[in-house]
Amino acid sequence: MPPLSSLSSYDAVVTALRAAGCVFAEDEAQLILGAAHDPDELAAMVRRRADGLPLELVLGWAEFRGLRITVEPGVFVPRRRTEFLVEQALAQAPGASVVVDLCCGSGAVGAALAAALGQVDLHAADIDPSAVRCAHRNIAPLGGLVHTGDLFEALPDELRGRVDILAANVPYVPTGEVGLLPAEARDHEPLVALDGGADGLDVLRRVAADAPRWLAPGGCLLVETSEAQVPAAVDAFADGGLTARLAVSEEWYANVVIGTL
Repeated sequence: MPPLSSLSSYDAVVTALRAAGCVFAEDEAQLILGAAHDPDELAAMVRRRADGLPLELVLGWAEFRGLRITVEPGVFVPRRRTEFLVEQALAQAPGASVVVDLCCGSGAVGAALAAALGQVDLHAADIDPSAVRCAHRNIAPLGGLVHTGDLFEALPDELRGRVDILAANVPYVPTGEVGLLPAEARDHEPLVALDGGADGLDVLRRVAADAPRWLAPGGCLLVETSEAQVPAAVDAFADGGLTARLAVSEEWYANVVIGTL
């Protein structure tokens, strides 16, 4: 790897990233070069990426459904596969006027829904104050509000029975499998955003149980889960009084359970 002080060209950045094991070095080099304002910042950004910091945290943003979502250290980085959840929500409730992004992390899902739907009453919530601060940066420009608290306890009571789209990208990694996650997630994202309990469905069950009190007539709850967890997730929706169906994207390897009253 060339000395970081000598990084001044695309080829040099690609070489440095390749030496650090970055699989998509060419694409990452273009993004980093486009974000750096001067050679010193470029060298610092390449160093952080070579040390294993996720690219999105190096850049300060993640692309999500055509939006640049601000991300910060210690906050869950939105995954591209979760765009499928957004697409399913829009297909299920194209005329939604009240949207809630629960377990919002950076607020990417809520921001993408609001950007697509236009004028909506948008709310997001997370138990992690760091996520709430980050989500505010992404949701406030769209007129949304972000709340701190444990699931529905964070939401204003006035939303009960009025929510058209309840998107809950809950943590669903089983506790025993968290250590098997890629280092970029395991070492740089909060455990509360990853660990879903013994079978990964602890938070999902809580959301499914309480969702009917918050959904409007015809409203929908959408939750992402793994293929292996689908049967138990569908059962949890049924236990909560929701009619569930599954949407699958083979392209994104995404499974979204959709529940309606």
